[in-house]
Amino acid sequence: MPAPIQVWTWPTPNGHKVHILLEELAEAGAGIPYEIVPVAIGKGEQFRPEFLAITPNHRIPAIVDPEGPGGERFSLFESGAILIYLAEKAGSDLWPRDPATRYRCLQWVMFQMGGVGPMFGQYNHFANYAVEKLPYAIERYTNEVARLHRVLDKRLAESPYLAGPGYSIADIATFPWVRNPERRNVDLGQYPHVKRWHDAIAARPAVRRGVSVLAESQRKGQMTDAEREQLFGKTQFAAH
Repeated sequence: MPAPIQVWTWPTPNGHKVHILLEELAEAGAGIPYEIVPVAIGKGEQFRPEFLAITPNHRIPAIVDPEGPGGERFSLFESGAILIYLAEKAGSDLWPRDPATRYRCLQWVMFQMGGVGPMFGQYNHFANYAVEKLPYAIERYTNEVARLHRVLDKRLAESPYLAGPGYSIADIATFPWVRNPERRNVDLGQYPHVKRWHDAIAARPAVRRGVSVLAESQRKGQMTDAEREQLFGKTQFAAH
């Protein structure tokens, strides 16, 4: 039995990507043993020295593979890179083997990393977490969230999944950001192809297991001032 990979994570969309992929690999019989190392970002645990030794960016998720390339201990941060690494390590078709499909998959992973994640995150910050509600910022990111949904809807009108006819890490990367659309004041009924895709993925047993990882740790309700400072204030820019 190979040594388990450590997954340093928290139940956010970026964390859920890795949880879902690992559960999908297990479902397909290509499972990679793993253990969860919780990083409570509202408590500032992302600034712990042992976490910063893995990722200089103090953002979850990150992984440590005791049996990485060449059999050596290997650490990796950035969720998109982690998805590619794990799917490739497992030899999974979730990282497509056909070259053209693989590049389409990579294209949509990059679209999520550079567009969907940052823009949805900015909307969430200014609309839901910022103490001062700035109309210009809220309008800007509301419009960008809508535009990105239109891009996804156009693609999904052409194809069952983002990279092509098959489910892939591109879908796994994007789904956690599209779920819970009410948090972005989005009606998925306005994007019927996105809704069809979302509902099909949400029904997958591995996805349900993946989004439940550490779910009990995610406190409901208002963010405290201390948590807001850890996540958005000057604290995160201080030297650690």
